[in-house]
Amino acid sequence: MDIIASESGDFTQAKGKEVMEGFLLRYGDKIDALYAHNDDMALGAIKAIEAYGLKPGTDIKIVSIDAARGAFEAMIEGKLNATVECNPLLGPQFLDLALKVVNGEEVPKWIKSEETIFYPDNAAQVLLTRQY
Repeated sequence: MDIIASESGDFTQAKGKEVMEGFLLRYGDKIDALYAHNDDMALGAIKAIEAYGLKPGTDIKIVSIDAARGAFEAMIEGKLNATVECNPLLGPQFLDLALKVVNGEEVPKWIKSEETIFYPDNAAQVLLTRQY
């Protein structure tokens, strides 16, 4: 895999669409994959890919970050190939850790957050359980 371009989409659908439109004008069918650092940018890019006449998720494989509701809907529609969870609901895990620190308890130097990667094959079932 070769990275042929990289540009910020400002974490918005509108900017993600704008950036992808520019990439498509410059590189066209040379683009076979897209990584977006959040779901909103990926969803915007999907709109640009469709407007260009390509099939997102098939002609251009797409992976994004967040695992928000819109990403699951896009996976169900076959437009997104994977989303990597960046869970905004980690508050309880961090609060437990903070209380341990305040109470002088020993805590590990590194604690793995509870997150995963999601794919289209079970997106419909997982969507029913999503809180965001």
